[in-house]
Amino acid sequence: MATITELKSALKETLEARGVLGQLKARIRAEVFSALDDQNTPRPPLSHENLLINELIREYLEFNKYRHTASVLTAESGQPEVPLDRQFMANELNVAEDSSAKAVPLMYGLLHHFLSSKEEHKGKLFLKGSATVHSQEPHGHLNAES
Repeated sequence: MATITELKSALKETLEARGVLGQLKARIRAEVFSALDDQNTPRPPLSHENLLINELIREYLEFNKYRHTASVLTAESGQPEVPLDRQFMANELNVAEDSSAKAVPLMYGLLHHFLSSKEEHKGKLFLKGSATVHSQEPHGHLNAES
């Protein structure tokens, strides 16, 4: 007869082999974040910019098989569970893609664009702050003075 330790070991190996153990751990982490999150403190609304940024990050995470991290991002940020349409994202970012670019996350194409244009323009891109994004404290909570 198998011991409890042997049964635990066999169960862990089976869940790992099926790829379920990591999913369970990520789900537990997401539920812990949800339980610890102070529900009395209102979460700032998900701005259009944050929606797009979170989606770029989620696409990158899922492409690189960081699914557990992606599930925590979705749970913690309030990002919709269903990913945004790739063509919608490209249109919102004013990006045109060829078929080979569609094989990788949009973030790779954006990074490639900026890295290659660095050599062409020899200058730096001047970034301006967005009028719709307010100063935030760590963890995404709006600063009371904003």
